[in-house]
Amino acid sequence: MAHQTALEAASAAMDGFMEAFNAEDADALRTRWFHFPHVRFHSGKVSVMERPEDFYLLVWNREGQSREWHRTAWDYYEPIDVGEEKVHFRVQFTRYRADNSAIGTYKSLYIVTFQDGRWGIQGRSSWAF
Repeated sequence: MAHQTALEAASAAMDGFMEAFNAEDADALRTRWFHFPHVRFHSGKVSVMERPEDFYLLVWNREGQSREWHRTAWDYYEPIDVGEEKVHFRVQFTRYRADNSAIGTYKSLYIVTFQDGRWGIQGRSSWAF
């Protein structure tokens, strides 16, 4: 039963993250939905945000392929490993323009951990830019 509770709480963190991401609410991501250090594997490199002050998201810059970004939606997130303090999710998301046409669809791995009394995303690995 503890694993089910962890899965539900980690899933709520995934949904909270996406809501804050689309609202461009950096403060909510820093203080509620991410844990630090936060690691992202992307574009052939590894980015480590050691502290909340190091937080950034390239998509919000609206440069390159993100130029027309309006929102992102989960296509799915499925647990592949569930523990009492960590859940690994197999993920796919799509980025959309304002007219709801897709910019791109990306597979990813998200690692959600329980720290300091709350669930938050601590690691992401994707083929997204």
